[in-house]
Amino acid sequence: MADLFSHITRILCETDPNEKAIQTRSLVKMWMNDGLEVAAPEQETAIPLQPGRPENLQLVAPGAVPRRKIGTLEGRIALLHAIAHIELNAIDLALDIIVRFAISSQLPDQFRNDFINDWLEVAADEARHFLMIEERLVQLGSHYGALSAHQGLWEAALNTRDHVLARLAIAPMLLEARGLDVTPSMIEKLQSTGDKTSANILNVIYQEEIGHVAKGVHWFNRLCKSNQIEPKSHFQKLVKERLPAGLRPPFNHEARQKAGLNDGYYLFSHP
Repeated sequence: MADLFSHITRILCETDPNEKAIQTRSLVKMWMNDGLEVAAPEQETAIPLQPGRPENLQLVAPGAVPRRKIGTLEGRIALLHAIAHIELNAIDLALDIIVRFAISSQLPDQFRNDFINDWLEVAADEARHFLMIEERLVQLGSHYGALSAHQGLWEAALNTRDHVLARLAIAPMLLEARGLDVTPSMIEKLQSTGDKTSANILNVIYQEEIGHVAKGVHWFNRLCKSNQIEPKSHFQKLVKERLPAGLRPPFNHEARQKAGLNDGYYLFSHP
């Protein structure tokens, strides 16, 4: 049988984003068909600190990413390109949390298969999301890599690579939850321009991201309970430590509630 973590490491290093997405979906099918075994990576350094990206992709500071009005074709392309970049990072985040933590001392053995199942499901969704957005970009005369992008999401991954609770707090429960806050207004703006195709794609992503945040909440609470930690106060502590800028409104309370992320987690004062 092939080794799950060897496959994940290879996919993380893949520089062609379409191949990364396609290989991720194939990996999940192999796992579901019991075609993969779980074996520890030979050494921690086998897990790449930076995922593969196209050579021609220009990575810049967050403030330097082009911003254009959605009412123009260029603006819609810029928006979709930014979302494609988020989805590509989301594939890597879902795979990285498995290979980094699934067999670590931080995850009880009895949790392992459920943990892998959940995050592979997320990885498969994110791969499908990326391919949907990339297809739409091509329809609009562009493609992923045509514009610059920033490394903010992956910097959060690097900043939480030492502990699974920190990763869960910052990635799905904070950054992905922020997507629940901002996506509905994007959908409305796209609909107002007459771009129903792009709006429908974002609506599919939005609905499925609620489930991804829910998985983050589930695993954060489950691991806190196994370690006798109060989850809400610990989430707030981790946010203050790992992302001092914290969170600011507006919040999509309804979507967050659906994901199990009630306001007791995120309505707190920042230093």
